[in-house]
Amino acid sequence: MSGSSGSRRLTRRLVQLYAGLVLYGASAALQLRAGLGLDPWDVFHQGVSEHAGLSIGTVSIAVGAVVLLLWIPLRQRPGLGTISNVVVVGLAMDATLALVPGAHGLPLRVPLLILAITLNGAATGLYISARFGPGPRDGLMTGLHRRTGRSVRLVRTAIEVTVLATGYALGGAVGVGTVAYALAIGPLSQVFLRVFAIPTTQGGHSRVVAHGGESGHAILPR
Repeated sequence: MSGSSGSRRLTRRLVQLYAGLVLYGASAALQLRAGLGLDPWDVFHQGVSEHAGLSIGTVSIAVGAVVLLLWIPLRQRPGLGTISNVVVVGLAMDATLALVPGAHGLPLRVPLLILAITLNGAATGLYISARFGPGPRDGLMTGLHRRTGRSVRLVRTAIEVTVLATGYALGGAVGVGTVAYALAIGPLSQVFLRVFAIPTTQGGHSRVVAHGGESGHAILPR
């Protein structure tokens, strides 16, 4: 019975991992289609995309791969979720953009933004609860936290302010959606982490929080 239970738990974890990654990419694409501002990393991806002549999903994959290389001096070890994150999110983002047209007028754009941010929170809960390793960008954050001794909050803020400012300078879209995402994603992620928590072998539920604990925010899958 324990073997069967373990197999079911592994299957659920894999389903949550890839469902979360696909939905994360889809939610990022919907936020772009809303046209009211992107999250910090996608502001950067969009800015690079406009200058490189590549799709934003392709840029996301390339940036994820470069960030993953930065794990080497930080002595971080990628997991299945880490490698999958690099590829799946960007592919799902481009696929969604190909299927969903841009929204016109605030009566459509505002609900689309709300849907995108909420879906991103659900995707975050699915992906992180699967416990297959952090995304490349979060691994960079936790690696720098351990190597520098600085708080997770400070390291995360420094990284996201840097990519946001760089992306904005390159022409990435910053707006009310950027602020709304920053304010809402933490609470939404915490809610969905509880919703999608997978029972452990001891009968409890997994808990995934940021290393160091002082930030009080979940590690997000980027």
